[in-house]
Amino acid sequence: MKKLTTIACLVLALTACQNSDIYSGDVYTADQAKQVQQVDYGKVLSVRPVKIQTNASNGSTTNVIGSVGGAILGGFLGNTIGGGTGNKLAIAGGAIGGALLGNEVQDLASQANAVELEILRENGTTIVIIQKGTANQFYVGQQVRIVTNGKQISASPRIN
Repeated sequence: MKKLTTIACLVLALTACQNSDIYSGDVYTADQAKQVQQVDYGKVLSVRPVKIQTNASNGSTTNVIGSVGGAILGGFLGNTIGGGTGNKLAIAGGAIGGALLGNEVQDLASQANAVELEILRENGTTIVIIQKGTANQFYVGQQVRIVTNGKQISASPRIN
């Protein structure tokens, strides 16, 4: 049972190591390298801190690892309580509670701090960009450079 608990803990720890840097304005994907990017400029109208849920897929979260790991650990801890029917109930309750807790832990570990930028482009249109970062990287009135390939977009402070 110790091996099972160790494996469950390792799985939970590894889920916290997901790479969420791709949501940053400072990281380009391999598909973006050596591709023509369009550049535009604008001024920040508003800045709002937000979170990006990195494990979300088509509106549903995929927390199988957190749920299973939590259920195993909860069931193991429940097994240390009582005997007979009480022990079985404790195992079941521990597994259910562990699955719920593991799901929540993975949700929190899968969030990246991000910023929502409302930008007035030089052509007069207003856009909103959400990317990994913190609100103190941008401020209202700041001039920014906007880079897009038609699918992805990012903003960075404009350097004169």
